[in-house]
Amino acid sequence: MSALTFELPDATTTVVSVKNLLNAGYAGRAQAEVQAHIAELAELGIPGPSTTPALYPVSAYLAMQADSVEVQHARTSGEAEWALVISEEGPLLTVACDHTDRALEVHGVAWSKNASPDLLGRQAWRLDDVRDHLDQITIKGWVTGDDGLETLIQDSSLGALLPPDYWLDVLEDRQLNGVGTVLLSGTVAMTAGVDQFAPVWRVEMGDPVTGRTIGLDYTISTMPEPIG
Repeated sequence: MSALTFELPDATTTVVSVKNLLNAGYAGRAQAEVQAHIAELAELGIPGPSTTPALYPVSAYLAMQADSVEVQHARTSGEAEWALVISEEGPLLTVACDHTDRALEVHGVAWSKNASPDLLGRQAWRLDDVRDHLDQITIKGWVTGDDGLETLIQDSSLGALLPPDYWLDVLEDRQLNGVGTVLLSGTVAMTAGVDQFAPVWRVEMGDPVTGRTIGLDYTISTMPEPIG
């Protein structure tokens, strides 16, 4: 079981022991665009879900606050997302990056979600404090290549994705709304032509109303080749 520590805007901290980790998928608010994206993925050999939005259970220990991720090969990448964290303080919102094995994804999205960790920020906001302007909150992702140059790869807002309250209702229906549940939102479109298979990922969630931001960044390293 992973234990995550979050600093809140009032400088207090709260610790959440993760009992349930869930990754939303195909969770864009415009579901017609989601269906078009599924058709594009099908051309790449990635199987589509039986229903949208989708929700994938992930092993709880894969929820991490880390600065580095070890992977088995070069075809893995992050996804800029927000995360809903059910805590003793109530529902919290933080930034997240769902690191995904793209080679495994063609065989099954659910499998790929369990092959790499979900990275979460070390700060969080109380959902009640930002609920009235959620759609204005920005979500951005950057990659840094081997040349050391950082490039914006994702640039959107929470208004592009199904809101936390939608998922709170889903969690309640499934009796998963207790303390210790963490749900990642699903991601937004990546900029065409930017290499997602970069050695550094950085994600930031920004609140233009309060001026606050929550960020995370991590490096990616490839493990040695196996013997046998």
